[in-house]
Amino acid sequence: MNTPMKLIDVNSYNIRYLHYANRDTSTKKNTLVLLHGIGASSDRWSNVLPALSKYYNLIVPDIIGFGYSDKPTIEYTMDFFVSFFEDFLRRLKVERLSIIGSSFGGYLAAEFTVRNPGKVNKLILAAPAGAMRTSTRILDQYIMAALYPTYENTNRAFKDMAHEPAIVDEDTVRDFMNRMRLPNAKYAFMSTLLAMRDSEGLIGKLSRITIPTLLIWGENDRMIPLAYSKEYVEIPNNQLTVIDNCGHTPFVEKPAEFNDIVLEFLKE
Repeated sequence: MNTPMKLIDVNSYNIRYLHYANRDTSTKKNTLVLLHGIGASSDRWSNVLPALSKYYNLIVPDIIGFGYSDKPTIEYTMDFFVSFFEDFLRRLKVERLSIIGSSFGGYLAAEFTVRNPGKVNKLILAAPAGAMRTSTRILDQYIMAALYPTYENTNRAFKDMAHEPAIVDEDTVRDFMNRMRLPNAKYAFMSTLLAMRDSEGLIGKLSRITIPTLLIWGENDRMIPLAYSKEYVEIPNNQLTVIDNCGHTPFVEKPAEFNDIVLEFLKE
């Protein structure tokens, strides 16, 4: 079996991504791209990929600046990320797609959809960033873990992010620590955080997303609390699903339930 991990050159930057090719589906109509959150990588989706790959041609990048993709010393703005994503899809010859975006990846997915309305079939946003204008204690802990990736800081950040701390395993903690110690990793993290803070945000633009949009939120999300889901009623064709006993990452904490919700929405 071929490894799903691939490398591709995008504007002279080396980008790592996972590709699960489903030969039984039309690549043009059934490509599903998953975008991770700030400080994460494509591996964060590992719990949901086997089931989703049965039905879709999956593309799961390490967004530039994160994971094991290149982390250039540039200004990481939302304009830069959208342009990168456009060029990434162009290199892979993806013309139409559906997107699942988590947290920062949800912000990127929404911005991309606003600017490329004809390319996206359906949009799924899992606790997306872009509406929250102040920090939370859990986000502050996560930032501290990124800047000072000790075992104690990282373990606390991930356990407090989840509703059930026991789901956080040793590999998740160690991988985050290792990645945040890579050259330019901290710089890319903070530059992205500042870009989200200083950008105009999504409010006021969401009405331009006219495709079917699913919002998924953990009931107990303390990173980007459920209350912020109200900001997304601006999307005309939206629906909200709340997962009980779940924190910021439902695809990690409740993968089977997450997949059921996603697959039902995508096949409608």
